[in-house]
Amino acid sequence: MYRHILIATDGSELAHRALVHGLALAKSVGARVTALTVTEQWAAGDMASRAERGDKHPVEDYERDEKARARRILDIAQAKAQEMGVACEALHEADSGPSEAILRIAEARGCDLIVVSTHARTGLARIVIGSQSSEVIVGAKVPVLVCR
Repeated sequence: MYRHILIATDGSELAHRALVHGLALAKSVGARVTALTVTEQWAAGDMASRAERGDKHPVEDYERDEKARARRILDIAQAKAQEMGVACEALHEADSGPSEAILRIAEARGCDLIVVSTHARTGLARIVIGSQSSEVIVGAKVPVLVCR
């Protein structure tokens, strides 16, 4: 059925549940997995607060911190995949919007399923905050499994 599943994770508890679900599905159908985490580009407000804290190189510090955070997230994903007996490649996409990166990587890697998590916000919260998973659903050329 599926041969290559992309599982997007941000390290949250909700994303971890989607990771486990996606890995279980991959195991059941003999698929391989690409675990993806995305680091958005730094924002001016983030850099200002870092500068106020005394960071001498706020952009470089941000990028270093996000790279380390991504490594921790992907190490957890790979450990879980290994524990479950699923082949898993870990990928960190830096300086990108999450939905754009998920769609781009899924297509570039030939993934035939995308697994994402959602907080299932509704109403004003969804309008104000937006929904990366909704953008993935709308833009995907392959099926999307949304886990809550």
